[in-house]
Amino acid sequence: MNIIIVGCGQVGATLAEQLNEEKHNITVVDTNMDELRSVTDRLDIMGVLGNGATYTTLKDAGLGRADLLIAVTPSDELNILCCIVAKKARGCRTIARVRDHQYYQDVAFLKDELGLAMVINPELASAEEISRVLRFPSAISIESFGKGRVELIKFRLPENSKIAGRTVKDIMLHDKLGVVFCTVERGDDTFIVNGSFVFEPRDIISIVSSSENAAKFFKKIGYASGAVKDVIIVGGGEVTHYLCGILRRSIGVKIIDDDRAVCEELASSFPNATVINLDTSDQNNLREEGVDTAGAFLALTGSDEENIILSLYGRTHTQGKVVTKITRLDYSDVLDKLDLDTVVYPKNIVASSIARYVRAMKNTRGSNMETLYSIIPGEVEAAEFVVSDRSAVTGKHIMDLNLKPDIVIAAIVRDKEIIFPRGADTIEVGDAVIVVSRDMALRNLTDIILPGRKPAN
Repeated sequence: MNIIIVGCGQVGATLAEQLNEEKHNITVVDTNMDELRSVTDRLDIMGVLGNGATYTTLKDAGLGRADLLIAVTPSDELNILCCIVAKKARGCRTIARVRDHQYYQDVAFLKDELGLAMVINPELASAEEISRVLRFPSAISIESFGKGRVELIKFRLPENSKIAGRTVKDIMLHDKLGVVFCTVERGDDTFIVNGSFVFEPRDIISIVSSSENAAKFFKKIGYASGAVKDVIIVGGGEVTHYLCGILRRSIGVKIIDDDRAVCEELASSFPNATVINLDTSDQNNLREEGVDTAGAFLALTGSDEENIILSLYGRTHTQGKVVTKITRLDYSDVLDKLDLDTVVYPKNIVASSIARYVRAMKNTRGSNMETLYSIIPGEVEAAEFVVSDRSAVTGKHIMDLNLKPDIVIAAIVRDKEIIFPRGADTIEVGDAVIVVSRDMALRNLTDIILPGRKPAN
């Protein structure tokens, strides 16, 4: 497809790289020559210097043949205007990043009246991810599939875990846990596990399970599985605003921020929350407000460096869940060494969501991709496909499918039934199928089969 990306910041650059690798024709637009040249030289793609909200600039960028325009500049207003111009001039599909919660109240209006195909809000998506993790504090991250009935949960194996030193096959045969093991991260190595894989303490494991089975699993391996009862949030920005709206009365919320105006707005918007205006860099203030005993400690300020320091403090002073918001994507390699518990990257969420939509736009045969989640960025993805027609993978035992290496069929949702498949199970029309794979270019469920070979009869 021909895609124009307006904005060459970290989100735009990440999107351009992902979509370029998937063989789309990408043109990037920005008013900053240095950022524009950085992306175009590295990826060998087209670039246009100019204001993406003007028809002249978009015309130079190839609007006349564009299938999709994605506006991800730092300005909500500019993103919306870019999409309006593209929609009116070309009629192509448009996606806008909109962050301000005041605009997001009108998201339905923006989509319907302005004809936007998608409005993506990184702060809201981050808040939703944090709320899921607070429900299972043992998890590093949680992603939902099958309309919320199946979850992909990532967690770190405790030192004294009962499954350390055992193989996947032994655990599945004897423990009947009702989960499917998918991936393991061990130091700098990543694995898609098979029956002979042996777990070690401190492995970061991804499983697919139902919520009920996941709770039983965590209890069995000695991890607390109950939702947290109270949280302390440092930083009163957009993520905090959305998170308070999601949590409401279910969890006690205390917010600390050093900006009095921000505190007054939050206190007015969320009367059930305790909002305190204090110096967030003073550790004595944090201790006096109960960080040591909180069920969760969330570092959500506007500064990545401050969030890292706060989280390191939280890791040493509380037994509760610690969540860190990071804006810069290039910090990920460093943060992996710090063992920060759960790290949320709003910009990565935006890029992944838009990449998923672009894949879904492409014509597919027999199935449609509904959900895409990056388990290990750049290495392993989980995708949900809805089977719309018979194909090479339907009606045959999974054991008879010639699957590509490093492919796991993790779950099948059939009507109200959740199937964690064994070799004798089959994929049928109407199923939702969750696949974990190292193949970063899956477009269709049939792509899981080795090319040029047919499944056994």
